[in-house]
Amino acid sequence: MSTQFATLPDLILEPMVRAALMEDLGQNGDITTRAVIPADATYSARLNAREDGVVSGMQIARIAFHLVDAGLKVETLLPDGSACKKGDTLMTIEGSAASILSGERVALNFAGRLTGIATLTAAFAAETKGTATRITCTRKTTPGLRIAEKQAVLHGGGYNHRFGLSDAILIKDNHIAAAGGVKAVLEAAKASVSHMMKVEIEVDTLDQLSEVIATGGADVVLLDNMDTPTLIKAVEMAKGHVVTEASGNMRLERIAEVAATGVDYISSGALTHSARTLDLGLDF
Repeated sequence: MSTQFATLPDLILEPMVRAALMEDLGQNGDITTRAVIPADATYSARLNAREDGVVSGMQIARIAFHLVDAGLKVETLLPDGSACKKGDTLMTIEGSAASILSGERVALNFAGRLTGIATLTAAFAAETKGTATRITCTRKTTPGLRIAEKQAVLHGGGYNHRFGLSDAILIKDNHIAAAGGVKAVLEAAKASVSHMMKVEIEVDTLDQLSEVIATGGADVVLLDNMDTPTLIKAVEMAKGHVVTEASGNMRLERIAEVAATGVDYISSGALTHSARTLDLGLDF
C-alpha cells in the first residue's frame, strides 16, 4: 500500500477533533487523571496495532494530542496509508503523562474508526485487481466526520465520490419522478449547471439508460441494483457515451464479478457505514 498522500491542512480537521475533545473533557477536564497523576509526571506511550490492517487517522491522532498539549512530542512511525501488522507501533507520544491520558480516548476513537475504513476499502480495492475499475465511497458517512472518513477511503486505495449535495449533480429516481422523466430532468440540469460541474443520473433499467444516452447531458450514469448480466449489457451500451458507476448491494464477495463487467466505478456505502473499528491500543 502506498504511503504517499496529499495531506489535508490541520486547520480543516481540527474543528472535528476539538469538538470530540470537548465532548470527552466536558466542563471540568479529566478529573481522574488530575486526582491521581502528579502534574510533573512524564511518560512515553506507544500507539500499537493489535491486528493487521491499513493505517488511517494518524494525522488526526497527532492533532488530538497537540490540542491537549502542544508540548507533547508526537512521532508517527507508520503514516496514513501504510500496511500494519499486529504488534506494530504506529505512533509514539512523549511528555506529560496527564496530557497523554487526557487525549488518549479521542485519538484512539478516530484512529481505530478510520483504520477500519481504510482496511475495508483496501479489501474492496484488492478485488478489482487486473481491471480498470475504481472503488469509491458514498455520502453514507458518520455525521460530522465525512472529511475524515473520505480521507480514510483514499488511504485504503479507494476514491472519493461527491462530498455533499453542493459539489456535483446526482439525479436519483425521486428527482426523475418529480421532474417528469429522464428527458425532462436532464434538460433541466443541463440548462442550469455550471460548465465546471459534472452531471450524474441514476438508472435501474436498460430502457432508462437508452433514454439517457439519446437525450445527452449526463457525464456519468449510475447503474443501480442491476444484476451482473444486466450490468454487462449496460456497460456495453454506455461505452463511448458516459462514464459508468455500479451501485447498490455491492458486497465484498461480489466486487470481483462486477469489476469484470468493465464498469468504470463501483460505489459502496459499506466502506464507511459498515466498516469495523480496528483494534488499536495506547500502551505506556
